[in-house]
Amino acid sequence: SDTGYDGLNWIKELRKYYSFIFVSEITELQHLEALSETVDILQIGSRNMQNFELLRECAKTKKTIILKRHFGTGIRDWLAAAEHILVQGNNKVILCERGVAAPHTHRSTSRYMLDLQAITAVKEISNLPVISDPSHASFWAKWVPNLAYASVGAGCDGLIIEMHPDPKNSKVDPLQPLSFKQFNKLIIDLKGLAKFFGRKII
Repeated sequence: SDTGYDGLNWIKELRKYYSFIFVSEITELQHLEALSETVDILQIGSRNMQNFELLRECAKTKKTIILKRHFGTGIRDWLAAAEHILVQGNNKVILCERGVAAPHTHRSTSRYMLDLQAITAVKEISNLPVISDPSHASFWAKWVPNLAYASVGAGCDGLIIEMHPDPKNSKVDPLQPLSFKQFNKLIIDLKGLAKFFGRKII
């Protein structure tokens, strides 16, 4: 978006009244100081997954870090990137599966294939939490609920779901956010599904 540092000021103002946990993606080192002073969690986007200098400097803040998997890398590369954070003494790492590039035989506007198998595999070989981002993977709001259900079934520890009060007028990625009504229904359905697996949605 175009909010830039105005967005950080809004967060500071909101903190006076609410106890939200704020997450923001960091793309360049020059923004690290301002972000680390304002938000609770730093997100490393998929295209920066192997920006090792950025990973190391973010790790030194001791903030929790969400590390998104690059769409062209395997699980080994993803975990190797996480090591660059862990070796700095920061074990507050959350891995995020957000889809991999693959030949598609379905909707041409779909971005990536959500790698559900990776969620199960990483949880088997790592003790790091793994979350899923069906919104960015599919680029298509109608598919988000089913991919969210599947992610819970695969064992994910959390979900990133985009929503907007008026999705078609969203300034960014208008095809992928859920409306508030759709999001509320999804949460109700996910709670029922999680209960079936002996888990809980909070």
